Amino acid sequence: MNVKDKRIIRALAARVSEISKSPAEAKKREMWRNHTSLKGSLPPVFVSPEGSWAEILPEESLACEDAFAREIELELRKRLFRYDVIKDDTPIENIFDFPVSMIPVNEHWGLPVVRVPASGRGSWRHVPVVEDVEDWKKLKMPSLDIDEAGAKMKQQMLMDAAGDLLCANITGIKIFDFHIAHIYADFRGLDNLLIDLADDIDMVKDVFEFMGEGLMGLVKQAQSAHLIQRNDDHTYHYTGGLGYTYDLPDDSVNGADTQNVWAACEAQEFSCVSPRMFAETILPVERKLLEPFGLNGYGCCDDLTEKLDSVLTIKNLRRVAACPWANLKKMADRLKKDYILTWKPNPAYLAGEIFDDNAVEDYLIQSLTDAKAGYPEIILRDTHSVRNDPIRFQKFVTCARSAIEKVYGQ
Repeated sequence: MNVKDKRIIRALAARVSEISKSPAEAKKREMWRNHTSLKGSLPPVFVSPEGSWAEILPEESLACEDAFAREIELELRKRLFRYDVIKDDTPIENIFDFPVSMIPVNEHWGLPVVRVPASGRGSWRHVPVVEDVEDWKKLKMPSLDIDEAGAKMKQQMLMDAAGDLLCANITGIKIFDFHIAHIYADFRGLDNLLIDLADDIDMVKDVFEFMGEGLMGLVKQAQSAHLIQRNDDHTYHYTGGLGYTYDLPDDSVNGADTQNVWAACEAQEFSCVSPRMFAETILPVERKLLEPFGLNGYGCCDDLTEKLDSVLTIKNLRRVAACPWANLKKMADRLKKDYILTWKPNPAYLAGEIFDDNAVEDYLIQSLTDAKAGYPEIILRDTHSVRNDPIRFQKFVTCARSAIEKVYGQ
């Protein structure tokens, strides 16, 4: 990292550090801890620009030259954009985590993942590498990659540039999200997954069971290597929302273990699969995977309205995702105040030709009214475009706060 890069990083880091220490950010952290401990009063608002970051902070907007410096610059600018423009309930932290390992999604299983990408930003297509049942025999149990040297190198580079302003942590594994149907589809194709469920359900069950054992094997490897790291902090969890909480025990003698961390599963590829088949095939494997963990989330972009009875059999379940087309009232009536209703509003409102403030607020008011019997949080994700108009994120948050005030009277 050259002198110019360090100067840029330090200027950004100084502001992020100052913001992170403010009483307002401490208040946000406390709000999330109360919320995830089921002691909150109002739904928090979390916004994830995701694909829209390419419109907000395109590569050509970065000023640093070194590749690592550009990564840090981008992340610092994201945090400042969140603070200055989005203005949601996400606390601004001066922390950078450099994990020595992570749970892989579709790597180290003995089969390649082949995809045909789109010409630009957007979708891609599976190319199945499993063409018949015999090909599944090529699967092998995955293993963790551990790179302490790489993590230490990144930590040292950041410390050299801005160690007095930023907290650079070498961490173990903080993300425990499991995507069994995703892995199956990566190797077999999404259409084929659905066909297999109809043609050879026992084969699908066997493959899911193998994948579940492989993922649990990765968790056990992490335990043996003392790599499980607490994630009751700024860590984002797949179902939705942040990890700050009071409800994970701090009782480990030799560092954190599974009972001290959040985990999550999802099977959004099962969106159009019946509740009965869902409960019979993938859920038993996911339930077994999640059993050791202290707090769990379930779901993503699939409608769980008619699958809740099965989902609620998951041990230590805390978060349940409600996608844009879920029946919020029905889910809220079932979940009550006993679980967090992780509601994902429809991001299409931000991707249209115009942003209609009145329409968005009306939509949020109706949705929060439907969800009020439950314990919701507002998690805006999958915002792949805002038509190069990033102020829409701020407008959405303004609409959300107005809707919360009108529905909750606070």
